[in-house]
Order: sequence, then structure tokens, then C-alpha cells
Amino acid sequence: MKKLIPILMIASLISCNKNSEKADGYGNFEATEVTISAEANGQIEYLKLEEGDILEPNIQVGVIDTIQLHLNKQQLIASKNTVFSKSSNILSQRSVLREQLKTTLIEKKRIQNMFAENAATKRQVDEIDGKVSVIQEQIKSVQTQNSPIVGEVKTIDVQIEKINDQIHKSKIINPIKGTVLVKYAEPNEITAFGKPLYKIADISEMTLRVYISETQLSQIKVGQKVTVKIDAEKEMKSFPGTISWIASSAEFTPKIVETKEERVNLVYAVKIIVKNDGSFKIGMPAEMWIK
Repeated sequence: MKKLIPILMIASLISCNKNSEKADGYGNFEATEVTISAEANGQIEYLKLEEGDILEPNIQVGVIDTIQLHLNKQQLIASKNTVFSKSSNILSQRSVLREQLKTTLIEKKRIQNMFAENAATKRQVDEIDGKVSVIQEQIKSVQTQNSPIVGEVKTIDVQIEKINDQIHKSKIINPIKGTVLVKYAEPNEITAFGKPLYKIADISEMTLRVYISETQLSQIKVGQKVTVKIDAEKEMKSFPGTISWIASSAEFTPKIVETKEERVNLVYAVKIIVKNDGSFKIGMPAEMWIK
């Protein structure tokens, strides 16, 4: 029995020493989650994505029915063509008048030359001047008639551009590279503006938010390399990480810390960037080790 006592004491010391090793910070992984919502109303024609899919940025993953928008656009184009036909008639009248003015001005110059040589009367000069003035007024009148038509065409063009924008927004374009976390809608469902379609996040690089005490602040700085550990089957798995942000003010320890004593302490939040090899999930707990 006497020989067993030292062995038990050694085992106890080893166990105590092992248990005394604690991480420098505890927290959970997080990522910037983006909810993609519908920008148009109507039936979802297709939505080619599933939860877990990795999507590239600026690719079309779905479309919302655009038939009514297309028909409205065709109607506006037809109206624009009708207005253009009115304008064409007016512009043709203006062209005829301008040709008449051109001819009349030539005649005016000829008569003025003849009057200078006493080969024409003052009455002829006055008559040709009056004729020029009449044609010029007619041209102004035609231009005035065309102005409202030009304004109407511009109004229709604005309406067509608005429909083009609505048609563009009916296409569901994925904005960022990331993994689909949640899918909220399915093809053939009716959606509306602002209704969520799916949630996506770039989890190729995760952020571990941990909390440290004031006494630990002197041990860390932005850009510093640390070790991040997560639970594994047999032993903890380690990953390299880089401190990217340190809070400038203290806060109460969040409720994720287990003991009541630890929760009443003031701590500082720290963010650590870690490359994700597929082991990390949003919300997963992890540890930060400075050394």
C-alpha cells in the first residue's frame, strides 16, 4: 500500500497540471451573413441553388416572371411609334417650308439686286420681304407644334427605362461569393418585393470573436499571430489565426460563458481571422491561445 501512495500523488499532480492549462480566450465563430431578397413581384420561374452550394458573384441563379412587364414595354413602344409618326408629319412640313424659304431668299436677293439697278420696284422688294417673314413664322409655328410631341416621346422613354430596370431586377443575381446557408423560396412560388429568397455567407475565412480580461490586453495586438483550437474526436485541433480587431471599450462577459462568476466580469472583445478548411461552422465554439 505504501508504494501506491507516491504513484497516486504523481498522477494527481499531473492531472492538476493538465487542468490548470486554460485557453486565453473563449468565443464562437461568426461570418457576415447576407440575405438576398426579391426586387420584383410575381412567380419565381426558377431558382437554381440549394443549401450548401458555393456560388460565385454576379451570376444569375433565378428569375421572376416578366411577362406582364414585357407586354407593358411593347405597349409603350407602340405608343412611341404612334407619337413618332405625328412628329414625322410635322417635321416633313418643316422641311418643305425650309426649302420654300431657301428659294424665297434667293428670289429676295435677285430682286434686291434688280432694285439697286432700278430694274425692280419698291413694292416688289416689300412683297418678297413679307413672303420671307411669313415662311419664317410658319417654320416657328411648326416647331412649336413639335415641342409637345418631343416631350411626350421623352416621357415614354423614361417609362420604358423604368420597365427595363424592373425586368433587370426580376433576374436574381448572386452578389457575393459564398455558401448558401438557408433557402427560403422555391420555384413556382409567388414572391414579393423585399421577401427573402436565400441567405449566403463567405465562410472560406471565418471570424472568431473571443473575450479577454483587461490584464490580457498587454499580451496582444492587431496583426498578432495566435492559435485557435476546436474540439476534435480525440484531442483539440489547432489552426493559425490573426488578430484583426480589439475592442476599444470593455463590456460585460456574454452569457455564453458558463459560470456566473465569469459573467459579471468586464472583458474586451477580440476578433481573430482564421482560414476555414471546412471544419468551422457559424456559431461553433473555439478557444484562443496566445502562446
